Amino acid sequence: MPELLDLTGKVVIVTGSSSGIGAATARLLHEAGARPVLAARRADRLAALSDELDGALAVPTDVTDAKQQHALVRAAMDRHGRVDGYVVNAGASFHHSLEEVDPAAYLDLLNLNVVSVVTAIQAVLPVMRAQQAGRIVTVSSGTTRIAPPGVGAYAASKAAVNMLTEVARKELATDGVQVSLVLPSVTATEFGGGRYLPGAPLPRPGMVAHRPEYVGRVILRALRTGEERIDIPHGPEQPDIAVPAGG
Repeated sequence: MPELLDLTGKVVIVTGSSSGIGAATARLLHEAGARPVLAARRADRLAALSDELDGALAVPTDVTDAKQQHALVRAAMDRHGRVDGYVVNAGASFHHSLEEVDPAAYLDLLNLNVVSVVTAIQAVLPVMRAQQAGRIVTVSSGTTRIAPPGVGAYAASKAAVNMLTEVARKELATDGVQVSLVLPSVTATEFGGGRYLPGAPLPRPGMVAHRPEYVGRVILRALRTGEERIDIPHGPEQPDIAVPAGG
């Protein structure tokens, strides 16, 4: 496993940071002394979070547009001169049985949940390669472990993220870039249409909705350790999961 990374002063881009896991991760990075770069489509939300985080750089970004992804990285470089981490978090849910899936809507989802992961890596790789250092964390889903009826199309998009992350980790290892995968369980955010409350039991036995801050702490662990994969267990939150091995 790579050396533990001290996040103090590190520049970390977080997509989907206008709410939920992304916003929680940005706040935790700020608390850890890092310099979060905020990216999402909702400019008003980003501006408010930037004010909260001492003027953190906020770049309104549609990650489905590759040009905007590259502009995001350039903005981070213009402000900070480096990019040490990239949390690829932006995504959307998709709750439909397979027979109800609209192909056009599903193509839009794949562009957001899958293709934007590729363009994020492509956008930041030249910077990290020049630095010979960097940490990329992709945020997938625990649905890829249970194949749940009703969200199979969504789970398939996140299964693609799992594979892309595994391949990227192998392809970029010689460039000094560590690529990690985090698989949250159900999380109480806007993502599920606001249907889940933190700690509330869910229809599936043994599952509860986790707080976005809980997932954010695991993402920070991945940034610090560069480990390959962190599966967040279904069920009650486990505080020790955010503690880096050996740290």
